[in-house]
Amino acid sequence: MIRHGPPRMGQDDRVTAVDLTDPGLYRTGFPHPVFDRLRAEAPVWRHPDTPGTDALGGSFWVLSRHTDVQAVSRDPQTFSSLDGPALLGTSPERQSRMLVTMDPPDHVRMRRLISAGFTPRMTARLEEQAREWAVAIVEGALARGDVDFVEEVAYQLPMHMIADIMGIPVADRPRIFELAATVITAPDPRLGVDTSAALDAQVELYTYAHELGAEKRRCPADDVWTTLTEAAVEQPDGTTTSLEEIELDLFFLLLTLAGSETTRSAITGGLVALLDHPDQLARLAAEPALMSGAVDEIVRWTSPVTYFRRTVTADTEIDGVRIPAGDRVTLWYPSANRDDAVFTDPHRFDITRTDSAHVAFGGGGLHYCLGANLAKREIRVMFEEILARVGSIEITGEAEWSVQGLGNPITTFCSHLPVRLSPR
Repeated sequence: MIRHGPPRMGQDDRVTAVDLTDPGLYRTGFPHPVFDRLRAEAPVWRHPDTPGTDALGGSFWVLSRHTDVQAVSRDPQTFSSLDGPALLGTSPERQSRMLVTMDPPDHVRMRRLISAGFTPRMTARLEEQAREWAVAIVEGALARGDVDFVEEVAYQLPMHMIADIMGIPVADRPRIFELAATVITAPDPRLGVDTSAALDAQVELYTYAHELGAEKRRCPADDVWTTLTEAAVEQPDGTTTSLEEIELDLFFLLLTLAGSETTRSAITGGLVALLDHPDQLARLAAEPALMSGAVDEIVRWTSPVTYFRRTVTADTEIDGVRIPAGDRVTLWYPSANRDDAVFTDPHRFDITRTDSAHVAFGGGGLHYCLGANLAKREIRVMFEEILARVGSIEITGEAEWSVQGLGNPITTFCSHLPVRLSPR
């Protein structure tokens, strides 16, 4: 429970040996045993000073329980998003320019503008396109047989859907996908991506976004991006507002990078979970009506976003622990989604689970993921088409994980998964 007013001192420091900034913790995925211990012993924990925290601007608070993650997510007055979701913070020019770096009322304004682009007709079309892309992607993978599931299947669907939203010509997409992959993987030193190459890729993406918006204004098309260039909503004071060019350009980056990473990770992790639990895979294949629940369980199980950061605006308490104004608080979604206070047997993958109040899309409130429904749709159609068209899937090599470090809220993701697909 979050309590405001005169703070009390005190914190359980029995887990001071843990260093969440150590990249080695994430080399095989999220370190659930570490967070099982944090939830039990120090659910509101101030990370000790380490060389890793020095590089991230100092120490920070770690919230690992579902109830605290949800409560902070729903209190934007006390826990601000202005500095962005990452521990490293964001540049001044991006503050209050992106959904993830906005507090009310700016966030409400931008969310209303972006929502204006997703009319019922456009949403229905996107759902049709998701199905068409899923069919084409799965059929293409079957024709090749041996594929990297991450790059050739899971990554393709969200990227094509994002490109459809933006109205990016098909001929431009390979380059955009390549640039996005460069930016996403660059923080992992083991991959050997040059820092300057990553910066150049981000600049090229931003330039493309700016030129795309200008083209939509000159030559309107029947796509979401054109609608967003023209969208206008009435403010509470009676004035009309629309998206500034820089806001639309930065939204392009947010969609292209964060939107692709998360859905790709959920699809990849969902496949691994189903293959690791053949009884669940068999039941899903036999009972297609279970797919909606399976999608929520896949999202809970994979929790692609590791954490979001908030900045405390006024002295407060969380579960009796004093949190001073100005401190950084991090919300750890994979941990919250394995909290046994909320989920029965949380480390069991169960597509029939009824306690599915996961926080993988955020803990509710203003910053609940705007793309949650589309992401769930993409996951659903991908697995529906895999079950309908693929006779067998065999993992043929070791999965590889990319670790971006705590400078990025994604932190870690499966970057390669070799598989062999056989048709029905």
